[in-house]
Amino acid sequence: MTNAISRRSAMQGIGLLGLVAAADALPHIDGDLPAWIPDLRDPAANLRALARMTASLEERDVPWWYNGTIFGVLPGEHPRPLVRFEGMELYWLRHLPGGEYELMGNTVTFFRDVRTNGFLATFDNPYTQQRNTVPAATQGGGPGRGFNYSTRGIRFTPLIDKLPEEPLVLDWSFVRDRVWLHNYTRYPPGMPPPRWQQQSMHASLNDFRKDRLASIPVVFASTVFMPWLKWMDMGERPGHLVWHASGAKLRSIDDLPREYRARAEKEYPQLLSANPAQQRAIPGSMN
Repeated sequence: MTNAISRRSAMQGIGLLGLVAAADALPHIDGDLPAWIPDLRDPAANLRALARMTASLEERDVPWWYNGTIFGVLPGEHPRPLVRFEGMELYWLRHLPGGEYELMGNTVTFFRDVRTNGFLATFDNPYTQQRNTVPAATQGGGPGRGFNYSTRGIRFTPLIDKLPEEPLVLDWSFVRDRVWLHNYTRYPPGMPPPRWQQQSMHASLNDFRKDRLASIPVVFASTVFMPWLKWMDMGERPGHLVWHASGAKLRSIDDLPREYRARAEKEYPQLLSANPAQQRAIPGSMN
């Protein structure tokens, strides 16, 4: 690891006096702030806490496994469950000069039937009455193709010079022995709407307090708003999709469910590591 953020400010208790920061740049904190946690009003400590929750301060593969349901939404109709899904996001947090990071990673998602939960090869579309072929949703990339994490915000690396700097404002909550972070995904500019992911990552306060713990064990839930998947062949029909997912950060890909891992290893072995020394660009097929 190089250019790691100094741990000097990580265990400052709850002393908040003397810090100079604009009110709109401070983190949002709900609940009673417990003692002996990183001072989240220090921008470097706030960024470091985000890095430990999201991936690891060690430069290594950090997999997340998730599953959930995708709902179709048409104007004037109740949401309709269309397909289930199961997948993995694999992160690698690369250290950059000046205490910044680049979050890189791969995604492999397979779709399942809402009734049988079996992997889908085809999908009988209730909106078009057509049968669609169902591909996996995959993405991948190496250095320079991820997201820049700094105290000046989270920005898509290829467009970093074109995106404005904004203070990193996070939404932390504390109650009893738990801590969680509400966060959202910054999608690259130019992607068609609607496109938004709101995520909540939950961890134990005990783990959060362990400053020497490079990666905090986390579970999460998220809701994603996206356009129709391309393979659904919905044309210009109005409406969109809502993905609801939950999952957990894993110690390694050895923790992946056996059925999922067997298929991923067979079909996408090149995406089972995000090590930049081994990475090459993988065409995205998330839609």
